[in-house]
Amino acid sequence: MTEQPSPTAGSARLNTSVAHNARVWNYWIGGKDHYEVDQRVGEHVSGLFPVIRAVARADRDFLGRAVRFLAAERGLRQFLDVGTGLPTVDNTHEIAQRIAPESRIVYVDNDPIVLVHARSLLTSSPEGVTDYVDADVRDPDAIVRRAADTLDLDRPVAVMMLGILNFVLDGAEAADIVRRVMAAVPSGSHLALTHPTFDAEVGGEGNVAAMEFWNANATPPITARSRAEIAAFLDGLEPVEPGLVPCSRWRAGSDAASVPQYGVVAVKP
Repeated sequence: MTEQPSPTAGSARLNTSVAHNARVWNYWIGGKDHYEVDQRVGEHVSGLFPVIRAVARADRDFLGRAVRFLAAERGLRQFLDVGTGLPTVDNTHEIAQRIAPESRIVYVDNDPIVLVHARSLLTSSPEGVTDYVDADVRDPDAIVRRAADTLDLDRPVAVMMLGILNFVLDGAEAADIVRRVMAAVPSGSHLALTHPTFDAEVGGEGNVAAMEFWNANATPPITARSRAEIAAFLDGLEPVEPGLVPCSRWRAGSDAASVPQYGVVAVKP
């Protein structure tokens, strides 16, 4: 296991005067790791885009279904979770290790508040391993290099990129990040991805004003993309059923409502 970063180092980078995505997201899903500024911004965004709390819950529920699918049905025992977010109930390692205690999980984030809480992500079954890498999604080579300290990159890996590529504003750069990470893992590896959208057919038009407000009042800046733009991130991969759909409906009940956040799991052939 790599050396765990000090929470003090993360604390030195914290800015509690500006709302931050990890803390606002935590507020939307009912967590306690946020400040007054995060609550204020979260409430204003909710007023502009009332479905945002449903989006946050749907994204978290997608994580659970995707990890269970990958561990139980696809037999994956290695997970690279890029853009971890704040620890909450049923993190990736907890779900995977309930199914397969020998699972190995590497969390990746460069958010200082996530770093502060990283130790709570490093609990593990005795048979498995969890590790945390302090790295930026925009440096996929460093992510892969440091993940290799814990994961065997000659064996299939489940790469989790939930709600992270929307912080990479340039679409070509976002696609290149996916390509480079997936190029480093072998056939049989999977990518699980979620991403917000402006698509009106799933209610995404409300994202326009909400994201404009966010980008003027919070950090980091964010963008949404169309279904076609998100599908382009899957070049060379084969989506598993039901493909790229609202994340709330991915392998969920037939009565699940759509949310303006797409989700997909795809396999590297």
